[in-house]
Amino acid sequence: MNFFRTLAAMVILALAAPLVIADGHETRPSISANRTVTFSAEVVAIDHETRAVTLSSDEGQTVTFTARDEVRNLAQVEAGDRVFAEMYEEVSISVHANPNQLQPASSEVKAMERTEAGQMPGAAAMDTVVISAVVEDINIENNTFKLKMSDGTVNEFVAQDPENLKRSKVGDLVIIGITQAFGIVVQRPDGAQESSTIK
Repeated sequence: MNFFRTLAAMVILALAAPLVIADGHETRPSISANRTVTFSAEVVAIDHETRAVTLSSDEGQTVTFTARDEVRNLAQVEAGDRVFAEMYEEVSISVHANPNQLQPASSEVKAMERTEAGQMPGAAAMDTVVISAVVEDINIENNTFKLKMSDGTVNEFVAQDPENLKRSKVGDLVIIGITQAFGIVVQRPDGAQESSTIK
């Protein structure tokens, strides 16, 4: 899948970073990063029959879209309401000794919650993916390494920091974790309506 290939590409960035953590008596490369993006806008127009909604951001940009049928509480929304959204992403990649010769694997957990019917629209969703890959080859001279993924494919990468290759060994386990969370709420401008964190 393209998503898995994207994750594999992130390993390149991780092994290129000069960060390390203790792993027994040796050090292995490790990196983590996260970001939060927030957005707020005002509902400047809404057509409940066609489900067309026009939002104006705090920067003055406007966008019009058709709300999907899954937005079940659209009838509660009025012009002047405020929309607040927040997205959080976290990526962690670490290399570990693998004395038990664990094989590549992957797992995904999804969760979503939304407000009850009749309330102001609001929802929260989270998606966490954990992938492990095995280091198949390290070529110090060429500054490359190969990873075996859970689907059996072996991909070669170029490390930007050769020191990280020296801290890794063939057979090591690379753990990749990605978490994405998203929340959105619609509130009355005076804050009188209880908010929840739509779909």
